[in-house]
Amino acid sequence: MTDLLFGLDTFGDLPLDDDGRTVSHAAAIRHVVDEAVLADELGVDALALGEHHRPEYAISTPETVLAGIATRTSRIRLGSGVTVLSSDDPVRVFQRFATVDALSGGRAEVILGRGSFTESFPLFGYDLRDYDRLFEEKLDLFVKLLDEKPVSWQGTLRPPLENADVFPKTDSGRLTTWVGVGGSPQSVIRTARYGLPLMLAVIGGPAARFRPLVELYRRAADEFGTTAHPVGMHSPGFLADTDEEAREIFWPHYRVMRDRIGALRGWPPVRRLEYDTEIAHGSMYVGSPETVAVRIADAVRTLGVGRFDMIYSVGTVPASARLRAVELYGSRVIPRVRELLAG
Repeated sequence: MTDLLFGLDTFGDLPLDDDGRTVSHAAAIRHVVDEAVLADELGVDALALGEHHRPEYAISTPETVLAGIATRTSRIRLGSGVTVLSSDDPVRVFQRFATVDALSGGRAEVILGRGSFTESFPLFGYDLRDYDRLFEEKLDLFVKLLDEKPVSWQGTLRPPLENADVFPKTDSGRLTTWVGVGGSPQSVIRTARYGLPLMLAVIGGPAARFRPLVELYRRAADEFGTTAHPVGMHSPGFLADTDEEAREIFWPHYRVMRDRIGALRGWPPVRRLEYDTEIAHGSMYVGSPETVAVRIADAVRTLGVGRFDMIYSVGTVPASARLRAVELYGSRVIPRVRELLAG
């Protein structure tokens, strides 16, 4: 597992400042840039910024923030997590990330997905009845754009292209592109059919329950004759110096965020027992560096993944606590997981 990559993910949640007040969207974006700079300095391999169009999140255009981060970092990979391709234009997505690739010296990557919320569809004039077809068609076009040659393409939900050449080109000749999947076998098979890397959102329950999806991806790639890339996973987490400190800091902010989402989806309010159980046995990595490292190492072994990303900013966790979590992840968790997997 010496080639295992470690990332950090955020949606740009609005944190609390030192006085306990929720910061502005602008301040939250600046906090993300500072956290990215620290992660780069500490040797974290990748950063992924999620796209959302909701009041509790600051990042609606990941590539714009990534462009700013590119000018202040030197080695960390810079990606989205995810770009909602269904409600965007594949040509513009490619152009924007190729621009980030140029600014970062070849460190850009895009993770394409359908998104966990649907606000972007009415916002940009798309019909939710076309939810599946929009992603299928646009992914098909995006994959053709990755060859960086003139493209002729025709679908049913976007105007056709005839021998269209798209700029800028990347120096490497191919933009690193993943597909983010929440748990749909059909999405896993589609990702394998296109020969793209798979990023699994492992955000609830034991990691082992996602093992069949990893195996499906590898089987499908073999049947299609495409490449089965190392699979990535991303899961929520939070770090502090002790287990108790981490759990107590994180709980009230997690509860508000979880209940807000639950109200939209008809879930009952989350209970403390559920929270503690998910930390102990599920896919939430909350605790001291040693505790979190042991649990990450176990998940990596169980799923056989090649990349682990921790969603480090959930809810209104104070900005200072978030920065400390990034520091602990880079300086103590990553080296310890590598040690555990090598031993």
